[in-house]
Amino acid sequence: MRNDERFEIERAFDLLPHVVGASWTAVWFRMQGIRKPTVEEFREKTLEYLKMIEPVFESFPKNEDFEAINKYIDFRKKQEYEKIISGENKEIEKRYDRYVDYG
Repeated sequence: MRNDERFEIERAFDLLPHVVGASWTAVWFRMQGIRKPTVEEFREKTLEYLKMIEPVFESFPKNEDFEAINKYIDFRKKQEYEKIISGENKEIEKRYDRYVDYG
C-alpha cells in the first residue's frame, strides 16, 4: 500500500486518541470530582473511550479492494492502544499532566 493511500487513516490515528479518548476522559474525571487520578487510571479510561469508536475502525467492507487498508487500520489500532497503556503516547501524557495540574 502506498503512503498516500493510508494518509487519512494515519492522521485519524494521530488525533483520535487524545481528541476523543483523553478529552472524554478528562470530562469524566471532572464530573466524578476526581481531581488526581493516577496516570494508569487516566490511560485506562482513555483507552475505554477510544474503544467505543471501534465500529468506525471496522466500517470498510471486508473484501479484496479494502484488504490492505483494513490490515493497516488493525495494525495502527493495536499500536495506538499499546502506546496509550505504556505511556508512549505523548499527547495522552500531556493531557494527563494538564488535567492533574489544572483539573
